[in-house]
Amino acid sequence: MASREETPGEPMTMMEHMIDKGAEMMQSLKPIKQFSQHVCTFALYSHDMTRQIETHHFVHRVNQDFCQCAVYDTDDRSGRLIGVEYIISERLFEALPPEEQKLWHSHYYEIKSGLWVTPRVPEALAKSELDNLAKTYGKFWCTWQVDRGDLLPVGEPALMMSPQMEPPGTIRPPLLQQRDHKYSIDSEKLSDLRVDITGPTFINLNADYWKKHGTGFAVDVVTQEMKKITPFP
Repeated sequence: MASREETPGEPMTMMEHMIDKGAEMMQSLKPIKQFSQHVCTFALYSHDMTRQIETHHFVHRVNQDFCQCAVYDTDDRSGRLIGVEYIISERLFEALPPEEQKLWHSHYYEIKSGLWVTPRVPEALAKSELDNLAKTYGKFWCTWQVDRGDLLPVGEPALMMSPQMEPPGTIRPPLLQQRDHKYSIDSEKLSDLRVDITGPTFINLNADYWKKHGTGFAVDVVTQEMKKITPFP
């Protein structure tokens, strides 16, 4: 993974720092302030399930059925914005067309197993929210593949998948141990505490679509020249 210090660009000038501070004081930044929860979990690339990354989701709950997340590679101040995830309820997911459903993943195992955590928030406080989230589905597009050493967010967006119980969707133990050590948690104990969490009525077979292929599936992004539109006189 590329060092954050290696990201191309000159250091900020004093004037740029002053402009940022002044703007922070005078502007409301209302959309940003709606992100009120930090979740740490893991994700896998749908086209290459051997690539696994730790992800940090900053969550804005829009309503009971819809959340939107800014996804970073870490929760410290040097974190890089690597993508976006949308989370919807079982009700909204079931209303999607089948082809669209294939782009979404279930959250049940991710939460039930203790992979999905809310750092520094007591489990007893997070439990009711986790019970609701275990029934949801997510669509996560990664726009900056820092795990392969990209210094800038280049290339097409990559569709990400949620960890699952069976290979190749299982998370490598060293990756999980490193995360647990960082936050002084034990994922196995969290899993035991979540034994009564229930998932969707049934997990739709179109979700976690990689399972039908065994080793993942790719979503092609095709570049196409748009037709020139004659401007209005």
